[in-house]
Amino acid sequence: MGTKMTTEISVLKLTLHGHLVGYLAGAKNGRNILHFAESFQSNIARPTFSLTTHQNFPRADKMLSEPWATNQRLHPILSNLLPEGSLRELIAQGLKTHVDNEFHILSYLGMDLPGALVAEPMEPEDVPLHLFSSHGQLKAVKFDKLSQENKFSLAGVQMKFSMTEKDGRYNLSKDNVLGDWIVKTPSTKHKEVPANEFTAMTLASLIGVDIPEIKLVEIDQLDNLPQINLPDEKLAFAIKRFDRRDDQRIHMEDFAQVLVKYPHEKYSSGNYEQIAKILYQFSGNGLSDVQQLARRILTNILLANGDAHLKNWSLLYTDQVTPRLSPAYDIVTTSVYIKSEQHFALNLAKTKAWYDVSYKHFEHWATKSDIPWRAIKPHLDDVMKKARSLWPEALKNLPMNEEHKQQLKAHWQKLHKDFRV
Repeated sequence: MGTKMTTEISVLKLTLHGHLVGYLAGAKNGRNILHFAESFQSNIARPTFSLTTHQNFPRADKMLSEPWATNQRLHPILSNLLPEGSLRELIAQGLKTHVDNEFHILSYLGMDLPGALVAEPMEPEDVPLHLFSSHGQLKAVKFDKLSQENKFSLAGVQMKFSMTEKDGRYNLSKDNVLGDWIVKTPSTKHKEVPANEFTAMTLASLIGVDIPEIKLVEIDQLDNLPQINLPDEKLAFAIKRFDRRDDQRIHMEDFAQVLVKYPHEKYSSGNYEQIAKILYQFSGNGLSDVQQLARRILTNILLANGDAHLKNWSLLYTDQVTPRLSPAYDIVTTSVYIKSEQHFALNLAKTKAWYDVSYKHFEHWATKSDIPWRAIKPHLDDVMKKARSLWPEALKNLPMNEEHKQQLKAHWQKLHKDFRV
């Protein structure tokens, strides 16, 4: 008779606002299994882990009652908590692990993830192995000490770090210290991105887009940065974390998580109609949130931002249960870096073309989303009134590169007459 192979697993305990959510097991063969705790499943007053597990969401009970099993990658709701691109490469390099070993990366970042979820390594004797018995013969093993050697050399396109501000200095967050700012260093590929983002976000705020506090900070105000290649620029962009308040975590999730899509699907697996329908139906103030959504979609068109994909729209759970549209972030005039770019990220009334979009497209979008057009149009009118009266003068005094300013003004003249500035 053959003997069954025993698979070794490491386990993370997942908690949310002090409530046990469940246990995430990672096997050396790349198999990942999330089991929700029975206490979490049965708690009708539980905090919202994801909109898909919210009491009012269709099939939420089914989502919680079955294990989430995946290979290599974590389930999309967890996978989207992790950084992408160069920052992920940087972390994986420091941990001496593969860039796709998401369990390992989550275990390292587990104390300062986006939102309020906390992932903590468990001692083998504390692991409830019976939860995983249907997955074969398993043995819990002690966690390898996860420490990142601060010896990096990476040509990042643009890096962003969770940092803690004190007395005008910004320190890389570590251990149990929560970062309260996201700081983006200059790009090695594109010119003066921090000034571009600060300008675009400021212009957005002038026309009624809800944004967090933002700053431009000197590079020499940033302490303990890893050894990354930086261009000869002096400014970084800092944005206050809206998922942190007074050293407390506020839960959030982006729309890739809401729609259960992986990060690589962020441009292709959703549209602005889906986002609007979800907000209108499930938000604590659906009408206000879709009015803000419409305002932001138009703002992205006016600012030539082609990057407002699923991960750049989020829900925020300030009361731990009820979703609201989060403040805006990652608004950048991308067209100045991408030659001949003329499209925004997701479909609006079956188009992505900036220069085709008119009021008719927004009316079609509102109708398809079951939102009264009369509740949307005044907000678009207000955006245009403010943009036309405030932006030309404001742009003169903002720090965007002069060549980029000229390109943005040229973009305004190419828009449909409904939206020309």
